[in-house]
Amino acid sequence: MPQIPPIPDKEYFSIGEASQITLVPKHTLRYWENEFGLLRPVRKTSGRRKYRKEEVELVFKIKDLLYNQKYSIEGAKKYLIGDKRKKRKDTQKNLEFNLENVSDNEFLQNIKDELKHILKLLKK
Repeated sequence: MPQIPPIPDKEYFSIGEASQITLVPKHTLRYWENEFGLLRPVRKTSGRRKYRKEEVELVFKIKDLLYNQKYSIEGAKKYLIGDKRKKRKDTQKNLEFNLENVSDNEFLQNIKDELKHILKLLKK
């Protein structure tokens, strides 16, 4: 994947800002929302779309798959779903550990560390 330009450190981006950052027209972003189930910007009570940083990065990924790697829309969907499943499997493997060889104190510390990590991810 080509180098992604720096994305401003903001919590949310309007569709116009996401369009400017990614150089993808607004109407294309709206279309991709319908086609790619993984691209779901938050809608505020006013109905306006708000893209998070992860969604802007996903737009770059979709753009690369469609324009540079020449995937069809269906092919890009399958690639992204497979990529998400692979990441989920890798995460599950990282969380697995053998409990028989772990002391109670170490086990509780591992749980505490994992919970802190999850809390940090949820705060993003």
